[in-house]
Amino acid sequence: MASPADSGTSPDTSFAQMMDLMFKLPGEAGRQWLDTVMPGLSLPFSGPEEAGHWADIMGKLQAMWLEFQAEQTAKLTTAAPKSLADPAGWIGMMEGWFKTSPLGRPEVQQKLWTDSLALWGNLVNQYGLGSSEQTITLPRTDKRFADARWRDNPFFALIHQAYLMIAEDVTAMADKVEGVEPEKKEQLRFATKALLDALSPDHFPLTNPIVMQRALETRGESLVKGFNHLLEDLRRGQLSHTDNNAFVVGETVAATPGKVVHETPMYQLIQYSPTTETVGAVPLLIFPPWINRFYILDLAPKKSFVKWAVDQGITTFMVSWKSADASFADVVWDHYIASQMEAIEVVCERLKVPSVHTIGYCVAGTTLAATLAILARRGDADKVASATFFTAQVDFEKAGDLKNFIDDQQIKALQALAPDGYLDGRYLAATFNMLRSNDLIWNYVVNNYLMGEDYRPFDLLFWNGDTTNLPAKWHHDYLCDLYRDNRLAIPDSLTALGTPIDLTCITTPCYIQAGREDHIAPPESVWRVTHHLPHAPHVFVLAGSGHIAGVVNPPASGKYQYWTNDAPVHTLAEFIAGATETPGSWWPHWRAWLVSLDGHTVPAKGKRVPGGRGEAGLEDAPGRYVKEH
Repeated sequence: MASPADSGTSPDTSFAQMMDLMFKLPGEAGRQWLDTVMPGLSLPFSGPEEAGHWADIMGKLQAMWLEFQAEQTAKLTTAAPKSLADPAGWIGMMEGWFKTSPLGRPEVQQKLWTDSLALWGNLVNQYGLGSSEQTITLPRTDKRFADARWRDNPFFALIHQAYLMIAEDVTAMADKVEGVEPEKKEQLRFATKALLDALSPDHFPLTNPIVMQRALETRGESLVKGFNHLLEDLRRGQLSHTDNNAFVVGETVAATPGKVVHETPMYQLIQYSPTTETVGAVPLLIFPPWINRFYILDLAPKKSFVKWAVDQGITTFMVSWKSADASFADVVWDHYIASQMEAIEVVCERLKVPSVHTIGYCVAGTTLAATLAILARRGDADKVASATFFTAQVDFEKAGDLKNFIDDQQIKALQALAPDGYLDGRYLAATFNMLRSNDLIWNYVVNNYLMGEDYRPFDLLFWNGDTTNLPAKWHHDYLCDLYRDNRLAIPDSLTALGTPIDLTCITTPCYIQAGREDHIAPPESVWRVTHHLPHAPHVFVLAGSGHIAGVVNPPASGKYQYWTNDAPVHTLAEFIAGATETPGSWWPHWRAWLVSLDGHTVPAKGKRVPGGRGEAGLEDAPGRYVKEH
């Protein structure tokens, strides 16, 4: 999926060759090949009319390509870098790890040869000697090839079985590599899987029977439509997962009523309008991650955590971070910690209250832990009544697959991608997509590029594609200090705003939520937060699903479950072994915990109503920062 502007090839060569392969299989040999792999369908070029139709299809595709090439040539100075839209570019960053590959060893090549002969013999016996009604039993299965068309035809059966066999052998080789550091071995495993996933035969038109049949049935229109999807994504430099025109920020998402009541160059502070006559005396201040838009917690009304919290009688504030630009060139972690501390002060002063409840999601939760530690060190811990952590890590030893992108080579490469002091958010989106490449990359390549299917409107995926830029210095320090060196877990190893950070100083009551299937902040990693809070009363909750769905799980949906365990346990395994499972959302459990800390209520009037009498507010929620790119 490389950007044509960067490919160095002309449409007269690469494009024409691709079209020749797809549509211009010449003469009788080509017709026989198509009849073999796709029997029973009318074939292209079977007569002058059909030949003319397919020539028109090829002409449409070539015209689209030429138009795109002309666009890219006209804006070479501003074109998005190739790797933004090219998952293979991220695999290429791991190229050095393959130097330890055992593929060149004679014994390995002999095994591949022996396995290939065994596979060939198996298929010949089943397809060559059996009757047409015989049930075919293939030696390997995979959900990508579950459709009967992959096994009904010996050609496609051989292709996908050979792929699965090679993938199996190569994965085993990566597992057996010796003499490398454990981190490098994990990187090798990850890179091997990423490369094998990319090379799956269902990702190529001529080796995917479903794509070929779709192209023939639609007489090529599916290819035209899919190619248009591909070009549109290349234009925006990002893979699309949903219909990006189906949602409008502030109307269909991020639509909970409220006002922006405070603004700095780093963030806007939103206060939401109450829907109950009385509200909890202690307000709630939410810190979302600045690597995403805040409205993951304010999607469509039925999914919105913000709306649910407001309807529960909680005075709710939300920080909306500004997407980084060149003005953020010197922004580091200290600035985000200072912003959290300032927002706490602003809410307390606005409502004339001594403290606030807080929520920190993902990296903002990591930062919230540092903020709490600094406040405790300074004697200001009582400004925060409670802290809730949504899938947040403070100890990164078990941080999961994201660590495969974090070594000196990777960090240096990322620095080169931020010449203006900020990192384009599409790089981070591509990284997260790589963690689940079959679900978040290749599934969409097949359905939307090869099959030409329409994108389905899905608010969560719309949010996922609404990327934000990151300050390059902060990102570098975050990867080095936290992910690579795990310094936040070491008391006083890090300092922010002139104060050493020691998490064991925290005494604030904490609610820690993890997702059982989280691949970004694995539950084992989140659990380690409990090891660093010896003086803070805390509750740990394990929610069903992952990093997003495990958090955004409204009670009305009736989905998933959560686990609690009040016994004194020391490991996640012990927690799970003695845990009580409760069906549905954990939100009511969190709400009950919050009330147990302070159940007092006050009338919803005065400053509890943003934009009320004598106050206009800066602008309506969701504010302009969330709409800036």
